Amino acid sequence: MKKHISFLLGLFLLGCTHQKEDQELARKILDNRDFQDVKTRALEVVKTGFNAGDGYGEVWIRDYNTFIELSAEVFDAEELERNLLVFFRLQGEDGNIVDGFIPKEKAENVEGGYTYIYSDLEPDYCGHKNTVETDHETSLVQAVYKYIQATGQKEFLKKKVGHSTVAQRMEQAMQFLLDYRWSKEHGLIYGATTADWGDVQHTHSWGVYITEDTHYCVDIYDNAMLLIALDNMMELLPETEDKWQKIRNSIAQNIMTTLWDEENEKFIPHVYLEKSPYPDDFNENEIYYQGGTAVAIEAGLLNKEQIRISLNKMVTNVKASGAGSIGLTLYPPYPDWAFENKGMYSYGYQNGGDWTWFGGRMIQQLIKNGFIEEAYEQLLPMIQRVVKNDGFYEWYTVDNQPEGSGTFRGSAGVLYKAILLLEEWAESKK
Repeated sequence: MKKHISFLLGLFLLGCTHQKEDQELARKILDNRDFQDVKTRALEVVKTGFNAGDGYGEVWIRDYNTFIELSAEVFDAEELERNLLVFFRLQGEDGNIVDGFIPKEKAENVEGGYTYIYSDLEPDYCGHKNTVETDHETSLVQAVYKYIQATGQKEFLKKKVGHSTVAQRMEQAMQFLLDYRWSKEHGLIYGATTADWGDVQHTHSWGVYITEDTHYCVDIYDNAMLLIALDNMMELLPETEDKWQKIRNSIAQNIMTTLWDEENEKFIPHVYLEKSPYPDDFNENEIYYQGGTAVAIEAGLLNKEQIRISLNKMVTNVKASGAGSIGLTLYPPYPDWAFENKGMYSYGYQNGGDWTWFGGRMIQQLIKNGFIEEAYEQLLPMIQRVVKNDGFYEWYTVDNQPEGSGTFRGSAGVLYKAILLLEEWAESKK
């Protein structure tokens, strides 16, 4: 009896300790002035437009998907809808979605570069598609979901674009991936050989278009994005579950069978449809894909212990590389010779650059899975460099120097949401 009482007393004291620790952390979160500063900055940045940042003329769907919720704080729903509808108006007959769009008059003045896509349904804009990546369709479905969650405008799904509704076009976009980007052998969608979530393939000096030298592969980022999109679509359109739920479950199982390295507790970078483009003495599986892992967690693929192990690996990689945050794309980076695009040198751009755009998503998932203290700790360096450098920079070098656009709205969007999630948790502990 005494042992039982002692055990219960121990549990009670432990609970009191945890409660006190939670309350102290909650106070830190709610009293953090940098959080308030960064939220204010994010709102100011997103007010200025919808292109990815001041270095881009286009509105990109993979970016818009990550700041549409922030945009909903400062724009009317109709304005957000206008952008989404452009993507649907420029949708291909096969269901594919363009990567980005730009005013026609601006495109006409651009020499070289993209081959622009036009549609009779869209009078003002033309689009382009970075064909080496396979996340445009999934990004649009996710963006529609976030838009409706933020605004409540579910009637948007019934809007007609040409002969089809938005809802029908969402399904057509998902069907495109099954029809034109599907590996029957693996039961997964494929794309070109890129660095983690990147959109620059290893061949060609630019690397944004599929060519005869493209090496196709399946990877975690594209397939995790598909799972999230299917979950979003079925929640918005429950009548589609009969078709898509089985497909979704099969893809989730195939991801873990094909891409999860059980021994090393990580995702394999690429499983090639034919052969690897890299020499036999190059062990690509030594590379840890941090961005794709974060999206896999969002897709619900990893359990809590696997999330903990993943975070520990990310933190270890940050320390080993000297990077500023867990936004580190991947580690170790590909050698300089692995990509023809000169910007993809070791620790450059998507090959080991530090991107808050994805690091912030990992923070969000840590919060949602109960790793609050860890999320707070890993968020701080991302917040501090926004304040220090007076901007939401596209990416950071391995020695934490800002690069690219200083008004990168995707970074603003993911940080704003991460702070809100932390604050919501903190408020519940007051």
